[in-house]
Amino acid sequence: MKFLIGIGMLVTANAVFAQGDPGRGEKRFEECAACHTLEAGKHGVGPSLKGVFERTAGQAADFLYSPAMRRSKIKWTPQALEEFIADPQKMVPANRMPYAGMPEARDRADLIAYLGKAAR
Repeated sequence: MKFLIGIGMLVTANAVFAQGDPGRGEKRFEECAACHTLEAGKHGVGPSLKGVFERTAGQAADFLYSPAMRRSKIKWTPQALEEFIADPQKMVPANRMPYAGMPEARDRADLIAYLGKAAR
């Protein structure tokens, strides 16, 4: 049963990439770029997103995370990013990211598709 759940999660994660348009996602990333970079080790107000996929939340070197984010132990998969981007405070209450969320699923899918190319 765990195997089937794992396959379902993988299919869902891949579907997020497949649904999104990286070109539109690059435009969506402009909102993120006010605080985040895509350069390894170069943090802004928020941590660098380079290598974010499969990284554990709150673990990028040389960045001071909120206690809530460090405790969350989230593994950044496309599905986890989709949920977080939709409503960061709902997923990780008391995190320090001053962002209300991206309400449109299509916009989130586009952003994640872009990050799938640019942040790897």
